Amino acid sequence: MSRESAAAHFEGIWRGASTVLMGRINYEGWYSVWPGITTDPSTGPRNRDLGEFLNTVEKVVVSRTLDHTEWENSRIARDLEGEVKALREDPGRNILVANSASIIQALLKADLIDDLRFVVVPTLLGGGLRLFEEGLPASTWSLTQSTVLADGAIGLHYSRA
Repeated sequence: MSRESAAAHFEGIWRGASTVLMGRINYEGWYSVWPGITTDPSTGPRNRDLGEFLNTVEKVVVSRTLDHTEWENSRIARDLEGEVKALREDPGRNILVANSASIIQALLKADLIDDLRFVVVPTLLGGGLRLFEEGLPASTWSLTQSTVLADGAIGLHYSRA
């Protein structure tokens, strides 16, 4: 699969989200980059679309230390479980957790995740944070889709069975 097809795969994921949930570190990193990418005239259409999405989507930053946010449509949440339960009560909500293993771990423990999407990148195996800790409650997941991405990476989509 080409890089273009891989980009389209990821675009299909973020376009369906009405709320992006992220930790402080991701928020600060993304905020330092994406508003500038979006306004840069040399930015290609796909990245400009992603930047516009990130600027306009509701962003909930889970943090115990952040005291304010500057990015439009962003706010801080101190109670992860309470926040996600409240968001899930609104019909039509699709909540995307953006690159935060600790948030995903906590939501798995609280049984508040319906879909899991992973990208397995062979050149990166062996390092990084473990998403699944020992002792997580048993759950039933079903592989919904697998997608071959660029450079040998594989996208995996699991749903609750």
